[in-house]
Amino acid sequence: MIAKKSKRRIIREKVLQILYAYELNKESLTSFSAEVLKDVKDEMDKDFARALIRRVLANVEELDSKIKGRVENWELNRIALIDKILLRMGICELLHFPDIPPKVSINESIEIAKDYSTAGSGKFINGILDAILAEQKKSGKLNKVGRGLVEESLSREKNTSD
Repeated sequence: MIAKKSKRRIIREKVLQILYAYELNKESLTSFSAEVLKDVKDEMDKDFARALIRRVLANVEELDSKIKGRVENWELNRIALIDKILLRMGICELLHFPDIPPKVSINESIEIAKDYSTAGSGKFINGILDAILAEQKKSGKLNKVGRGLVEESLSREKNTSD
């Protein structure tokens, strides 16, 4: 039996398609986005897709810098384009979407990589995103609120009940 994909997973896959096409031709982002998102009925889902696209593109230098900091002795242009875009999306969610729990962003990136990239991509992406998450937590820069704090409160509850 094939598991049904969540609406957010489908939206993230569409964002990947849009960012991939944009990376290849650097033009017509608006019309292509509209075309890819035309079958999305929920306005909140469309808003999330647009926000993710906008924030990834607005912060691409910062996101690439975070990736470079985690791939020693490896040129950024040698990373598969799909992996690079998924890393940008995952890091963008970690840094710029305070209401999304970090583990959700990481798991979604890994699962999408399994469907769209190479066999080793999931582990590669997991390693980089986990390292960036740990760095953000250690520096006190992890900005999560509301639903984004779900895993933090769960881990605290677990530690206090041990």
